[in-house]
Amino acid sequence: MTFTGSLNPSFYQSLWQDCDSIYMQHQSNCLTLQDNYQVNVNLLLLAIWLDSHHQLLDSSNWQQLQQILLQWEQKLLLPYRKLRRLSKAALEQAEYQQMLDVELMLERKSQAKILRNLKSMALNEVSSTEPESNIGRYLTLFNLDSQDYPNLGL
Repeated sequence: MTFTGSLNPSFYQSLWQDCDSIYMQHQSNCLTLQDNYQVNVNLLLLAIWLDSHHQLLDSSNWQQLQQILLQWEQKLLLPYRKLRRLSKAALEQAEYQQMLDVELMLERKSQAKILRNLKSMALNEVSSTEPESNIGRYLTLFNLDSQDYPNLGL
């Protein structure tokens, strides 16, 4: 069965809350993939979440989402993240926390951008035994094999 997200708004109601929980479980792997391969953590979390809901997004849609976010994040989020990391040693803990809070706000803007675009994309319902996964499709964009990261699945 195929449907577009805009036809089922309740499907997305708790998306980012669920992704926050997923992130807490996989934080180390997410940050390693982000720092070593420039994987977008929000898109990786989305891939894990969609897999857990047995919904598959086409590879071309993953590429489109990656490009949309990359254009926006290269202008604002990535330079800010670099500044925050460089500033860590020179800041008081409260000041550094303020920078983290701003970065989190920017991440939420990325999530809103993902959701806006995702709602117009077709999702395919798949069985839990389907060999293809969103994690695999997304990591392929970075020439990574999802089998090297088996603990990313739920």
